[in-house]
Amino acid sequence: MGFALIESSSTIPLGAFILNGFVAISLFLLAPLLGHAQVPITPATPAHVQQAGVKANAAPPHALEASDLEAFFDGIVPLQLERSDIAGASVLVMQNGKVLLQKGYGYADLKKKSPVDPSTTIFRLASISKLFTWVSVMQLQEQGKLDLDTDVNRYLDFQIRPAFDKPVTLRNLMTHTGGFEETVRDVILTDPKRAVTLREFLIRNQPQRMFAPGTVPAYSNYGVGLAGYIVQRVSGQPFEQYVEQHIFTPLKMSHSTFYQPPPKALLNFPSEGYHGDTEKPPIGFEIFNPVSAGGVSSTAADMGRFGQALLNGGELDGNRILNPETLAMMWTPQFRASDQLPPICMGFYETWRNGLHWIGHEGDLVAFHSLFFLQPQKKLMVFVSYNSAGGGDKPREEIIDMFTDRYFPGPTNQTYISLPRKELTAIEGVYESTRREDSTRLKLGELFSQRTARVDKEGSLHIGDIKDLRNHPIKWKPIGKDLWQEIDGQRRVFAIRGDGGRVVRLAYDFPGMQGQRVPWYEHSKFVLIAVAGSLIVLLAVVLAALIRVGKLVFLRKRPRPSPQPGTRWLPLTIQVASGVWLALLSAIGILLVVVGGDDAMPPTSAWDKYFFLINAVTAVAIALSLPAVLSAINIWRRTGMRWITKVKYSVAAVACSILCWFAVHWHLLGPVRI
Repeated sequence: MGFALIESSSTIPLGAFILNGFVAISLFLLAPLLGHAQVPITPATPAHVQQAGVKANAAPPHALEASDLEAFFDGIVPLQLERSDIAGASVLVMQNGKVLLQKGYGYADLKKKSPVDPSTTIFRLASISKLFTWVSVMQLQEQGKLDLDTDVNRYLDFQIRPAFDKPVTLRNLMTHTGGFEETVRDVILTDPKRAVTLREFLIRNQPQRMFAPGTVPAYSNYGVGLAGYIVQRVSGQPFEQYVEQHIFTPLKMSHSTFYQPPPKALLNFPSEGYHGDTEKPPIGFEIFNPVSAGGVSSTAADMGRFGQALLNGGELDGNRILNPETLAMMWTPQFRASDQLPPICMGFYETWRNGLHWIGHEGDLVAFHSLFFLQPQKKLMVFVSYNSAGGGDKPREEIIDMFTDRYFPGPTNQTYISLPRKELTAIEGVYESTRREDSTRLKLGELFSQRTARVDKEGSLHIGDIKDLRNHPIKWKPIGKDLWQEIDGQRRVFAIRGDGGRVVRLAYDFPGMQGQRVPWYEHSKFVLIAVAGSLIVLLAVVLAALIRVGKLVFLRKRPRPSPQPGTRWLPLTIQVASGVWLALLSAIGILLVVVGGDDAMPPTSAWDKYFFLINAVTAVAIALSLPAVLSAINIWRRTGMRWITKVKYSVAAVACSILCWFAVHWHLLGPVRI
């Protein structure tokens, strides 16, 4: 999970990305050498700044009616399927309890040519599952069985480890401010035999806590897993059974389930899930852990019934799942960095466009990408789900943007302001996502997901390689102090300052995570250049040793030249350490490239043997590096040694020291379980 400008609420961890990061160490490490309180603000314009901007009128809205909707979706969805190599999609639009469009596109099974049926074809909805979990929590809260602001340990039969002298509460979990680091081990499986219970998963994979509860958003599937287990403990029913009995059955959602795989009655209805290349075999049924964070399977029609109940104050066809006041509380903003950015509510989060405030959730697995948004004031619901990895989350972002622009256009003008250069450049720096692994060896992936914020000569902000739907780099201009808006767009960035006034984090339109400033010694450019330089030095040591051996063999029957006075060749320990370091960092990439099946997804227990091997080799490399450092210290005490000899010893020792630091700090050496 690096961070993106509008980071999706993805359930899929950054397993594939981290895999690429490990591979990059061995294949591309030399590339760099070649080539605090969050206070709501109102962006008032200071008197001394100059106003700039061009006003433009919004296009007239289209009528939100069945015929126009069908024309709109028929025009865009087939194009998306073709352009992004997506097998199929399911779409639903409802308003005032009336279905305006319910339609399937493409195929649920390419081999069988089975079309998508929005009434019966089950899609995997990933993080949209969280909404059912939060509704379940609030049902129990209505009954007085749960307190949202007490320590969650009260409801568990195991303990969340203490940190920051402050307990984690259900409200923290609902707003992703529990402070947990990311955990990806065993999150996605396709072999049911490897599945574990919710309790077992939570105990095995309890993550460290990076932030004090209630202070910094760090999107957490683990936190939602805790909430699901609390529902299970307090209700006395398995989580899957509780949701079925208290949400699916009352709402007559007959093609929805949290069981993974689905029960026999539904086994013939799930859509296949496909890679980015649909000519490859289907991925298989993705089993998500923890189930309460991403395990739901449902249809467009069933999600329509869920959305209808929510828009109707928690009731549908005489069956109530929530009281209106409880639902209103769930839709009340709970956490945000600025009142100029969308908030996260109690489990739901907002998305803004053209002044229209959507509320809902999105979800991602390897194959499935889905969107479920409501507009309470207009009694409107939009649902869309794709069954292939092609395009990632861009097709759904394109759908909601174009839908909003077509039916609810708003003013396209924006007024930018001029600020002193010093204020503009305060945002500059290197940032990483608050949703990340920090205490495991997968921390290494963060080296490849950092983004640099810089301000150009024209005063426009650039953040890494973030691009829009047209694949054009995005630029921002200031519209208030510490508040930036996309040029010719609506995305925003807010700079959060610490107690000393320095910008410490960046907040984006998705409120579930932020960008955190990276200390200088963890900057990817610094680290990679240091490691690459060290490897070049050790490669030279190995090559020199091989050349020396070759000369000795070649000259074994001839007189050997005497070494220059005061010259000592590098000891065997340095030569061996050099070879081990080179072999280790190359082997990491090679070993992970050959991992297949489930192991190509986020890490599972099948990775343990590779991590054990990495541990063993790293320990040997560090052990051999210690004599290298001692030799470099001792060589300066010897008299009569040539300065070039002393330099060679020292350079080799520094290279070994840098790699030792790298191995320890970035957790190449660490627990086998991650």
